Amino acid sequence: MSAPRPRPAALLLLPLLALAARASDVVELSDADFESGLAERPGLVLVEFFAPWCGHCKRLAPEYESAATRLKGIVPLVKVDCTANSNTCNKYGVSGYPTLKIFRDGEEAGTYDGPRTADGIVSHLKKQAGPASVTLNSVADFEKFIGDKDASVVGFFGDASGDAYSEFMKAANNLRDNYRFAHTSEDQLVQKYEEDGEGIVLFRPPRLTNKFEDSSVKYTEDKITSGKIKKFIQENIFGICPHMTEDNKDLIQGKDLLVAYYDVDYEKNAKGSNYWRNRVMMIAKKFLDAGQKLSFAVASRKTFGHELSEFGLDSSVGEAPVVAIRTAKGNKYVMQEEFSRDGKALERFLQDYFDGNLKKYLKSEPVPESNDGPVKV
Repeated sequence: MSAPRPRPAALLLLPLLALAARASDVVELSDADFESGLAERPGLVLVEFFAPWCGHCKRLAPEYESAATRLKGIVPLVKVDCTANSNTCNKYGVSGYPTLKIFRDGEEAGTYDGPRTADGIVSHLKKQAGPASVTLNSVADFEKFIGDKDASVVGFFGDASGDAYSEFMKAANNLRDNYRFAHTSEDQLVQKYEEDGEGIVLFRPPRLTNKFEDSSVKYTEDKITSGKIKKFIQENIFGICPHMTEDNKDLIQGKDLLVAYYDVDYEKNAKGSNYWRNRVMMIAKKFLDAGQKLSFAVASRKTFGHELSEFGLDSSVGEAPVVAIRTAKGNKYVMQEEFSRDGKALERFLQDYFDGNLKKYLKSEPVPESNDGPVKV
């Protein structure tokens, strides 16, 4: 009988490679090691309490995995299967799935109520993991910070021990979940942006730069207080027409809002995304300058396809935006005319809206083929 052939080294490595491919950057803990597992991970930790059968958990899983990989070495992401570890889940009051909680140094710090996309989780936890306001020690640090895809709030303080600085840091701590803060005492920057030696400037994302509004806004109140800083940010952060995403929609929706839905993609096609946005802004500015009250946004028709269906709109037709208004009271209005490149169709739609000439959109099912039931449709 012949001796067995030696196995090639590549074949020996296949099981190891398969194991590596299946490896997860999400740490799974149980009743037995939950406390010790958190103790081994000081600082900020995000924990997902889930059930394997839960549909929302299944949808979150790939986003959570992706976020865990991107946050590796920065913020650990943990998961606990509540169907097998009821003691831990009961201890932390888990009553629905998935429940996400933030822990700091092994202690529960509160419920995670941020975005549930990989991008959103990463952005949210980076803000939580780092200081509430980033120190900018050079012009290069400053330019890098304000070049981000999200807006930036920067405090300029010649004296980093005064009341204004303290109020700015208080605002940063209170608002860090939703906004990006930084501060600097660099002479060159302070002299350029705040000749008086202290002040605050909000910088909008460079990719959203346009000719209809300034790319930065100065805080103009006589006194700097955390409450006034919050008001200043809320009034100016999004400008005339923000890009609404899954991660910022909760800050934009809830008021009278017009949204133009089209193929918005600032990663792959910033120029095309701004082409239609600029046309929305051109018309929006006319009405806002005339004193009319309405918020505006652009959004991806793919991301917000569920909203389009609520308006009876097709999410897959044509290049031009489709437009709809939802008021704070829940009334819906749909622009029936095709969006024109000169903006005139949008202008007519808005004029009819402000004049009270539009009919509310009411979604209804089609009349059934068989209508012989006790209630006639």
